[in-house]
Amino acid sequence: MSTLEKLARQIFDSQPFTRHLGASLESVGPDSAEIALAVTDDLTQQHGFAHGGIISYLADNAMAFAGGLALGGDALMAEFKINFVRPAVGGRLIARARTTALSKRQAVCQGKVFAVSGDGAETLCAIAQGTVVAASTEK
Repeated sequence: MSTLEKLARQIFDSQPFTRHLGASLESVGPDSAEIALAVTDDLTQQHGFAHGGIISYLADNAMAFAGGLALGGDALMAEFKINFVRPAVGGRLIARARTTALSKRQAVCQGKVFAVSGDGAETLCAIAQGTVVAASTEK
């Protein structure tokens, strides 16, 4: 396991909300991340689709990891926008994010969230863009 992956897994494993949801860090790169989550009944809305809040969580967290890794360490999402393009129907969701622009202080990232059906087919359900900044130790 690379130093980069060790850092990412350490940060990911320290997130209480992520542990509560049961999300998994599937892969990381120097400017990318992939996070997956099984869709259970308690993560759906009234029509049986994955709830928008869960989709937003996946986009937010994947982009924060992609940007944080590109910036060289721990990071926070400063802002993001999401477009829901299709209902998320499937037993699993997967978010893939990549840094698209990088400076010393911030990373602009794009994320896509896919619903995965039982046969493994992926359907794009959301596209997001966000700005990630290095985490500060100040409170």
